[in-house]
Amino acid sequence: MDPISQAAFGASLSQSFANRSRQMSALVIGALAGMAPDLDIFIRSESDPLLFLEFHRQFTHSLVFIPVGALICAVVFFAFMRSGWIRHKWPNSTLSFAQIYLFSILGYATHGLLDACTSYGTQLFWPFSNQRVAWNVVSIIDPLFTLPVAVFILIAVYRRKPLYARIAFAYAILFLSFGIIQKNRAGEALIDLAQHRGHQIERMHIKPSFGNRHVWKLIYEYDGRFYVDAVRLLWDKEIMTGSSIRKLDVKRDFPWIPAESQQAKDIERFRWFSNDFLAVSAHDESLISDVRYSFIPNRINSMWGIKIKQRFPDDGNFNAHVLYEMKNSLDKKTREQFLDMLFR
Repeated sequence: MDPISQAAFGASLSQSFANRSRQMSALVIGALAGMAPDLDIFIRSESDPLLFLEFHRQFTHSLVFIPVGALICAVVFFAFMRSGWIRHKWPNSTLSFAQIYLFSILGYATHGLLDACTSYGTQLFWPFSNQRVAWNVVSIIDPLFTLPVAVFILIAVYRRKPLYARIAFAYAILFLSFGIIQKNRAGEALIDLAQHRGHQIERMHIKPSFGNRHVWKLIYEYDGRFYVDAVRLLWDKEIMTGSSIRKLDVKRDFPWIPAESQQAKDIERFRWFSNDFLAVSAHDESLISDVRYSFIPNRINSMWGIKIKQRFPDDGNFNAHVLYEMKNSLDKKTREQFLDMLFR
């Protein structure tokens, strides 16, 4: 999830184990440790655009790395709190290393598990498995998750009562649990829709759309195509039909790419990242899109993809890496369409 959500969730757990006088220290340490695993975003390469996809949410997010990552955080925090400036400004703020490590491990431990609740994919079981765990119960950004948690952890500091931090943590767990209920409802809607069309579902992917809990993206695979729709889940289920697209077949769609070339290898790397929900863009025959993500949940206009060299590259070389393309902003029309789906 976004850094603010990670910080708030990490702080809520660390504060829950702090006494009245340590609420501020627990908030700061838990928040920073809760964000620390995302420092893996600095593992990237200018020559290999897909490297960051392989390492983001990898070892730093693994369950077995939690004690190590927390230890690194604790060492940094301990050294900082022992610095002369801190001791001069806040002479009563000194914590033992054991206390700092406790707050660090509580904050750090929340990060990977919270990320696994989204749809992006988190390698919780690295190095034993490179499976990207994605429970798909909350959007990567959801104000209804973040704001109440943030408010309660701040009240805990202001009132010096860990009870409010525990309320924040309990709220977060209940919010994520409600996502499971909504996901099951969305799954029922998807199955009914496929049956109505006479389709046999081969695979499906269900995820909440951006920043909310009631509009869900529905994807299923049938007979070599992905069918993309959406459902609004309030009291009733309202299907918002979308469209379909042919699933990527490299031999059919890019027969000129040598099987052992870097381009072919990069396609397989992107296939792993996207859980094989790939298709050639309807607007650009050289762009392979991740069908799972779009600004409008019942559309196939992907938010990111990889660009393949054209059939006859000028240099005759397919061993250069693919290009990675990402759409970072919404145009006015798309934004209005999305808001209409949420609030009409």
